[in-house]
Amino acid sequence: MERIELSPALSLSRLVYGMWRLGDDEDTSPGHVQAKIETCLEHGITTMDQADIYGAYGAEEILGNCLRDAPHLRAEIEIVTKCDIVAPMGRHSGARVKYYDTSREHIEASVDLSLSLMNIEQIDLLLVHRPDPFMDHRETGAVLDELVASGKVKSVGVSNFRPWDWDLLQSAMTTKLATNQIEMSVLAHEPFTNGDLAFLQQRGISPMAWSPLGGGSLFGDGHPGLRDVLTKIAAQQSVDIAAVAIAWLLAHPAKIVPVLGTNRLERIAQSAAAANVEIDRQTWFEIYTAALGHEVA
Repeated sequence: MERIELSPALSLSRLVYGMWRLGDDEDTSPGHVQAKIETCLEHGITTMDQADIYGAYGAEEILGNCLRDAPHLRAEIEIVTKCDIVAPMGRHSGARVKYYDTSREHIEASVDLSLSLMNIEQIDLLLVHRPDPFMDHRETGAVLDELVASGKVKSVGVSNFRPWDWDLLQSAMTTKLATNQIEMSVLAHEPFTNGDLAFLQQRGISPMAWSPLGGGSLFGDGHPGLRDVLTKIAAQQSVDIAAVAIAWLLAHPAKIVPVLGTNRLERIAQSAAAANVEIDRQTWFEIYTAALGHEVA
């Protein structure tokens, strides 16, 4: 599988396995998590996407239990995790309100706990999960720089940032932000025209795309026209519609990195087939037109 270089220190597999549903599985045993990772590796997916808040602050520990029992896997994967969301649940159940915390104290504590819970010595990519309207960009930028310098984190980036949020944080850093993980799919296609993708593409930064299948809504009955187009293309290329929807993102010249989220082993294999789906310009616009519900102007 193709790899994407996010920084001189870090490359990711072109498809990433998202672990936000890891704790929702009936089986969260180390052996079952290991089977998921090994299935990913069989298909060239080496990057695992985590966040401190996933699974009500429990998903990182589930991954860590697996790496404790199968430590050889650490050398075969890259680990992405995120911080700054404080929600009144799990270890933050005493919080009065959901909020964002980009303070030095919180980020340092979050990173140290993530390292401990996942049984690792370094986070490959740390993302600030949400833009914080109360952020002191100088404090946040300084601690991110220091985490890279200390070796606790290999590269840093952001998630769900708008261009002005990116510029504010980057202005206070010496380390270059490596990526922005934003929602993108055939259903959430606004970044293709609202400037978010253009901002990153201009700077040669590959974005990560969360919820590339629209949270599974592509498999329902809410978008019949789009489903018909995806089904037709899927039949032509002997894949399922999920692979076509992911391939639509992969085809874009911005080098988008989709983050797949599933607990089904067979779905990992089906989605990985997207790497072999051919999407030319007219096919890309055929899907885009169906998503818009009308032809382009």
